[in-house]
Order: sequence, then C-alpha cells, then structure tokens
Amino acid sequence: MLHHGYRGWTLAVGLAVLSLSGCAHTPELEVVGTLDQAPGNITVTPERRIILSMHPFFNPDWRVAEWTGAGGLRPFPNREIAAGNDPDVPLYSVLGIRSDSRGIVWMLDNGRRGRAPPRLVAWDTHRNALHKIIPLPEPVTPPDTFVNDLAIDETHGSIYIADPAGGGNAALIVVDMQSGAARRVLQGDRSVVPEDMELVIDGQAVEIRQADGTLLRPRVGVNPIALDAGNAWLYYGPMSGASLYRIRVEDLRNGSLAPEALSGRVERYGRKPVCDGISLDNAGNVYVTDIGNNAIGVIGRGGEYRIYLQDPRLSWPDAFSFGPGNRLYTVANQLHRSALLHAGVETARPPFYLFSFAPLDGGVSGR
Repeated sequence: MLHHGYRGWTLAVGLAVLSLSGCAHTPELEVVGTLDQAPGNITVTPERRIILSMHPFFNPDWRVAEWTGAGGLRPFPNREIAAGNDPDVPLYSVLGIRSDSRGIVWMLDNGRRGRAPPRLVAWDTHRNALHKIIPLPEPVTPPDTFVNDLAIDETHGSIYIADPAGGGNAALIVVDMQSGAARRVLQGDRSVVPEDMELVIDGQAVEIRQADGTLLRPRVGVNPIALDAGNAWLYYGPMSGASLYRIRVEDLRNGSLAPEALSGRVERYGRKPVCDGISLDNAGNVYVTDIGNNAIGVIGRGGEYRIYLQDPRLSWPDAFSFGPGNRLYTVANQLHRSALLHAGVETARPPFYLFSFAPLDGGVSGR
C-alpha cells in the first residue's frame, strides 16, 4: 500500500505535468449531495438516476439506495429488497454496482453478511422489475472471496468482476450475461495480486484488529476495474499496487487459452497510486481514486500519472460513474475511519459526499 515516499512522488508528478502543460485551470469539484450514511460504489442510469451501494463495512440498513436530490436517499429498488428482506430478490452485501445502456442496474452481492454465495442481481429500472439473478458459487468464487467491482461489456454480452479474495488467490471472473456461465481467470497473476505497499491516509496507516488483538496492515488484490469506451480493453490492477494493467477483451473471453497463455496477453499500461476505483473516458484517459492523497488522478494515453484535482473532502474517494451531460460522479466515504479499517474503532462522521466534476472528455454513462 501507499507509503510517504510514494505520496511525494505522486504530488511531484502531478505538479510537473501541470507545469509542463501550462494548464492553470483546476477542475471544480461540485457537491451533488451530502449523506449521513457512507456510500460504497455509484452508477448513473441513462435517465440520470443516481444509484448507490451503501458500504457494507458500516453495516447499513439498506444495501442499495437512490439519491433523490432534496429528498435525500431512498431504498432501491424498494424497501424490502434494499433491507434484504425479500426472499425472491436476496441482497446481502452489495458493493459493485453498474447500470447498462438499457437502464438495468447490475448489483454485485458478495454475500458476506448472510454467508451466502455471491451473486449478480439485475434490476430493470424501466419496468421496475427483476431482470435476472446470476449465482456465482464455488469454484468460481472461493471461500475467502470478496467480489468487489464489475465492468459491463454489452458489446460481447459479458461482465468482468474483480475478486481480491485473500490476496494470493486474487482473480478476475468472466460472466456470460445470457447463460450465466462464469469462469475464474488470471488467479494469482502478477496483475491481480497485491504488492507490499501500505495505505497511509492523513498520516496514519490503515490497520485491521484481528481476533487475537494484533493489528494487521492489509494488502489488497485486484479491485479497480473498467472497460474502455469501445469495449476492446479491460483495465484493472491490485488496489495495493503501483501498476495499472490491461488485457484485450477478446483474449479474456477466449476460454481455450491456457492460463499461461492468457497471462502472457496482459500488458502493463502505466503507473498508478493505491486506488479503489477507475473509469475511462472516450479519449482513453483513466481516472483514478487516489485515496492516499485525497485526490482524483488521471493516467493519460502514454501511461503517465498526474493528480487532476485534490480536496480534503475527498476522504477515501471510492468509485466513479459517468452520467449524462459529460459529468463524472464520485463518492467519498471515509472508509479508512470505519471500525474494520481503523483498528476496531469507528471514527467516520457525516457528512459523506456525492461529487461530480468535468472530465477531460465524455464517457459512457453508468460506468
């Protein structure tokens, strides 16, 4: 995870790139809403509905909610499902969430709260009805799975899932949207396992208090994951890692490739900080939630990294979603202050934030 030397490196690179480009303009971080509960991930539907997973580390009453503007949050898609009380649409612990172009919201339920197998739950916002449930049982997901984020490839009818799992067995999961068939790929590959990097935020390392009272400074495998605008390349990398990788979708979907051959198709794209989420615009710029620097960063087409905007309110920016009107949305949830990541003591306090800002170029709504 991130250490002080790397923090200085990212700040220096950001300043240097800005200086070289002659760009004096700082993008404005717009507050879309303030929340009294911590969000997880975010997606914006084509109709501009803002749907949030509520971060399971804070034990929320609702797994998923919709931001309604002045009315605040309301349960999504309804109170029974959001609270996990609907037997036909079980939701236990949702983090990854994405809308497709049809307004179908795909919710990635890791099942941890109810100790149930992970699943994808898709809700059609136009019909206000369940679209599909795709189970993700063993061996696609191991016992220590923590399916975290996803990318939807409508061109090829596939969904790609990041599973940091226990670190050494981190992997990607490829799901066929029509049949529900799923494969676990690149398990243990250099592009998905964590590096020996600590996460330091506000001068303090993230720590987990274990059952015996000892403190663990975690290293987290693959987490950020996103497709380019043309659904040709999947970009991803370990959260605790200094590299962003990519692989062609045609290779990832090719079930006949041996594991070694698939690994050989992975490309290192560029340098990144410790991050939780990424998104790509139409020009190929990769936006990065730079959680160690309270910042949003950008990796340009040449693989160079710079800080795009920085604000103390970006206290653990977690995820992105493009919305209509060429705005890029993000959330800040103070995750490092949750009891789980703060040595057993919760110090997070509202408000939590929903932001938007102008990206360098437009992007695909929902991702």
